[in-house]
Amino acid sequence: MDLPQSVRLVEVGPRDGLQNEKQPISIADKVRLVDDLTAAGLRYIEVGSFVSPKWVPQMAGSAEVFAGIQRQPGVTYAALTPNLKGFEAALEAGVEEVAVFAAASEAFSQKNINCSIGESLQRFAPLMEAAKASNVRVRGYVSCVLGCPYDGEIAPAQVASVARELHAMGCYEVSLGDTIGTGTAGKTRTLFEVVARDVPRERLAGHFHDTYGQALANIYASLLEGISVFDSSVAGLGGCPYAKGATGNVASEDVLYLLQGLGIDTGIDMDKLIAAGQRICEVLGKANGSRVARARLSR
Repeated sequence: MDLPQSVRLVEVGPRDGLQNEKQPISIADKVRLVDDLTAAGLRYIEVGSFVSPKWVPQMAGSAEVFAGIQRQPGVTYAALTPNLKGFEAALEAGVEEVAVFAAASEAFSQKNINCSIGESLQRFAPLMEAAKASNVRVRGYVSCVLGCPYDGEIAPAQVASVARELHAMGCYEVSLGDTIGTGTAGKTRTLFEVVARDVPRERLAGHFHDTYGQALANIYASLLEGISVFDSSVAGLGGCPYAKGATGNVASEDVLYLLQGLGIDTGIDMDKLIAAGQRICEVLGKANGSRVARARLSR
């Protein structure tokens, strides 16, 4: 299969990248990050999450962030909404697109959201109906597609079953997430081969964590399978709380470098992306998680 001519990166740094940070991050800094990412040419940015502050304190100001960003035409500013209440809050904040999430592992689903996979999908039904009535698109996430911290190996057929349900419910795109970063290129290709029997490849995306240093290899394997949408996080922000020492999300800069080397268009400016990542890392007082950014900044 030929490589895609263009790829869309879904920037999850402002949400998935920041949600586990312990230190307070100001609304102004979050707004600046989103605006910097917009200026770098990202066309899809997950800005925040409308969940209970009790569970994810860092996302408590998502409505204020949406109110403060400088929205640009052609850019999707999305939010994670786990239930109808969250969707309604997102709609009030002017969110254009939302995302829902389910797990491919029963144990992970129970420990993460205290219900079975089937129950989690049922909870989305009223949200999906409300989104359709409001003409809001919904994107779906499936976690633990290449391994679970509790169940170990996950059968591709199980992932396909969950992805099929999300797609049938109305998710226009389903992102398959290697939550603990244990996937390898061969298993990634097999996964997409199996899932694509139920959900068209053009409706699938990849979300890879770099815990074992395999994220870029898995992205290349996905490209070979015709996948052209990938989630990534500027400066590699975010970690996986379920795997000790996990590096978390693959860095957007590193993915962009791979794609540029393959001659695949993204419309993203590398220098501006690196600057955006470095600025938020300085705010957080942490090292930049992108190998490409570190190499460029050290020259």
